[in-house]
Amino acid sequence: MSQIPLNYEASAGDSHKQTVTSLPPEVVQCLENARFLHLATCTDNQPHVSLMNYTYLPSSQFSAMPVIIMTTNPSSKKMNNVVENPNVSLLVHDWVSHRPPTQHRRPSGGSPGPEHRSSLASLLLNLNTSAMSSISATINGTASLVPQGSEEEKFYREQHLENNTFDSEGGVPPFHQQAQGNQEDGGRNCFVAGEEVRVILVKIKDIRTSDWKGGVQDWVLASETDSTTVNGIR
Repeated sequence: MSQIPLNYEASAGDSHKQTVTSLPPEVVQCLENARFLHLATCTDNQPHVSLMNYTYLPSSQFSAMPVIIMTTNPSSKKMNNVVENPNVSLLVHDWVSHRPPTQHRRPSGGSPGPEHRSSLASLLLNLNTSAMSSISATINGTASLVPQGSEEEKFYREQHLENNTFDSEGGVPPFHQQAQGNQEDGGRNCFVAGEEVRVILVKIKDIRTSDWKGGVQDWVLASETDSTTVNGIR
């Protein structure tokens, strides 16, 4: 079987950049399908990446523009970083990640061949193969802590809690439940519902999508009140 040629684009600058007033449909689909995202924060030139549950809202009574909600322990490094530097980057993708088997497996690494692969691993590999047309999205934005005890915080917390209540019967337990052990609430009291937990709100500035063949597309999200033109049209 011949290999499909990749189409790597020069992505150091802007690639097919467009200014839009709403997120592209493919980005919305990616955000709605994915289970987790990676949150990158940075202070003192030291980057920090966290795996996060999240909630995407296209709009609400508190924001006409799309936002992403996350929660964090107030003593976490990510929160300290956000306070010092609100510029954040998010990576989200909606396909299953699976390292392909290596031809000569090394004792220290590499994935098992078909003869040693479990049925679950085979299923994940097949899912990944069938999802090759999917994209990943890198989202840049500004993060802020929602005022504690406010109606805005209550609203976003409720939305986030509802969006991250999973039924683990017959499947993999929620990420936080795996981390915390067999807790009936999946760790929600600790990570979402606890009074000390802070709500992080990310306002989206721009998005870069990448497909598996190396195609890149840049989008800039313009505010509805922005007086500048959008792709040449006011």
